[in-house]
Amino acid sequence: MYCILIIEDDLHIGNMLEETLTAEGYSVLRAFSGTEALLVLSQKTPDLVLLDLMLPGLSGEELLPKIKDIPVIVVSAKADTAGKVDLLIGGAVDYVTKPFEMSELLARITVQLRRKSQGTEKSELYFNDLTLNLDTHTAHIGNSEIRLTRTECAILKLLMQNPTRPVGKLTILEKISEDTPDCTERSLKQHISNVRKKLQAVSGKDYIEAVYGIGFKMKNI
Repeated sequence: MYCILIIEDDLHIGNMLEETLTAEGYSVLRAFSGTEALLVLSQKTPDLVLLDLMLPGLSGEELLPKIKDIPVIVVSAKADTAGKVDLLIGGAVDYVTKPFEMSELLARITVQLRRKSQGTEKSELYFNDLTLNLDTHTAHIGNSEIRLTRTECAILKLLMQNPTRPVGKLTILEKISEDTPDCTERSLKQHISNVRKKLQAVSGKDYIEAVYGIGFKMKNI
C-alpha cells in the first residue's frame, strides 16, 4: 500500500483529500504546517507528498528543498507561471492549481507513483565507500566483501535509500516486510547491531547511528 503525506493547513481540503485517497486504497499521513511536516518526515517515509504552499510557519517554498528522494506534487492556489517553473526546477515533480478536479489529481498521483516504482529499484546502492549489491545480498568496502542475511540487506537497503534523514523503527519494519517478513520489533535492534559489526570489522568505521527517540540513519563519516 502506497503512503501519501498531505501537507495542508486548510482542514476542509485536507479532509477531502484524505477521504478520497483512503477510498482509493492509499495510506494517508497528515501535517498542517511546514514544521509539523518535518517532524512527520523524520519518523515516516511516505511514497509521495502533496504540498500546499501557503502554510503557517515554514512555507511550502521553504519546505520543498528539505524533502529529499520523495516525489512532491504541489497543490496550491498560486497560479503564476514563473512560480510554477521555479518550483518544478526546485524539486517538485508536478503542480496542480486549486481549485482542482480530484480525478485529475488522482491521475497525476498514479503517474508519479508508477515512475517511482520503475525508477527507484537499483541493483546497487552507494554510501561513501560502501556499496550494497541487492542481487547478491553483499556489501563491499574497497575490495572486501561482506555477506549479509536477507534481513540485514533489507535494513541496510532502506537506510541507504534515505541517507540524509533518520528512519523510524516502525517505518523500517513496515518497509522491509515484503523483503523479509521474519523481522520483528524485538529482533530489529539485533539485526542492525549485526550489520554495524560486520561493516565495522572490515573498515573500523561505524556506518549506522541510532537517533534517540526516532530510529536509525546512515552516519556521516
